[in-house]
Amino acid sequence: MEKFKQQYPVIVDDIVRWGDMDAFGHVNNTVYFRYFEQARIGYFEQVQAMEYMQAHGIGPILAATSCRFKAPLKSPDTIQIGATVSEFAEHKLIMKYAVWSNNLQRVVAEGEGVIVFVDYHKHKKMPVPADIVDKIKLLQPTLFTA
Repeated sequence: MEKFKQQYPVIVDDIVRWGDMDAFGHVNNTVYFRYFEQARIGYFEQVQAMEYMQAHGIGPILAATSCRFKAPLKSPDTIQIGATVSEFAEHKLIMKYAVWSNNLQRVVAEGEGVIVFVDYHKHKKMPVPADIVDKIKLLQPTLFTA
């Protein structure tokens, strides 16, 4: 768990709900994307991306996502979902996610998301706003030192 906390600057706590499971008795594959969404929104709250979107009409949108399942997750359980930006480019961020099971004491899924910023009024891709980049630098200073 200590390594998990070091890898992910934003960690969101959640529970595994009975309704998250499918007929096979484990969490349905689609639910992991909701878990990732919770962590992604938590990250964006940390860097004030949602406030920026409200003020300027420019904000993040998920362009692509993937998940790798490592162990079956079952209810009841408490989980931590981590999010970190692993790559940065002018028009996009690559975000990595992981789900930690407290019952299993391990990572049960890892994922990735490609996030682009768009002007929601013009429906056009935009560079990642400098205000957001500055806040990401504060949250993850080592991302920009290479």
